[in-house]
Formats: sequence, C-alpha cells, structure tokens
Amino acid sequence: MSECIFCKIISGEIPSKKIYEDEYTCVIMDIANDVDGHMLAIPKKHIGSILDCDDNNLTCLMKTVKLISKHCVENCGFDGVNLLNASGESAGQSVPHFHIHIIPRIKGDGTDAWPAFGGGKVGVEAMYEQLRIK
Repeated sequence: MSECIFCKIISGEIPSKKIYEDEYTCVIMDIANDVDGHMLAIPKKHIGSILDCDDNNLTCLMKTVKLISKHCVENCGFDGVNLLNASGESAGQSVPHFHIHIIPRIKGDGTDAWPAFGGGKVGVEAMYEQLRIK
C-alpha cells in the first residue's frame, strides 16, 4: 500500500532501525522513544489488523514476536516483555497496518503498560452470553 508508513519502512523508502527481518516479518525500533526498547513487529504484507490477517502471516508474526521476546530476556538482560496490539480505530489503532508492540521490561522500571479500566457497565453474565461461541 503506497501511503502506508509501515509499507514504506519495509520497502526501504523510509529508513528504520531494523532489529530483525525474515521473509514474512520485520521488527523495528519505535521512533517515538516513549519507553526504552519499544519495538514494533510487523508483517511485510500489508494487512489492516489481526481481524484481516490470514493464518500463515499471523503464525509467522507470532513466531517473530516470540523470538524477539525471548532474545530480550535471554540475551539482553530484561525480565519480561509487554505485548500490545490495537485492532481497529475504536481500539486505538493509529497505523492501519497490523503490528504488535514489544516492550522489554525490567522489574521496578516504573513503566505502567497496562491500561486503567474504569469498570464494566454491563456485567460479566450478560457479556458472557454475548461473547461466547455457541
């Protein structure tokens, strides 16, 4: 997709700090510099969100996410990682190209990567009935 910033990064049209790349995926540094080590794992094929992703690309991306996550812990001195994804504009997806944020973590680093929820309005039982696969 010619206007997609991630597609431009993947094609080399826009420079990036690539951490990893294979046939189907790449991992780049997030240039926002909002937290140390923030990376983005991206399928090379333009895919809008996880909702549009075929099984092969999803499998390849998740294998890459696991590889990088393990690398952070086993080789780079981190204790764990946060994995974040927003699918759809209403969920906060700001770039319409499927990606997973990988944020390396150290115990006590002061980063709060978990959203503060305000409490459910409908109730667990009603949501269960709406969401369960029958």
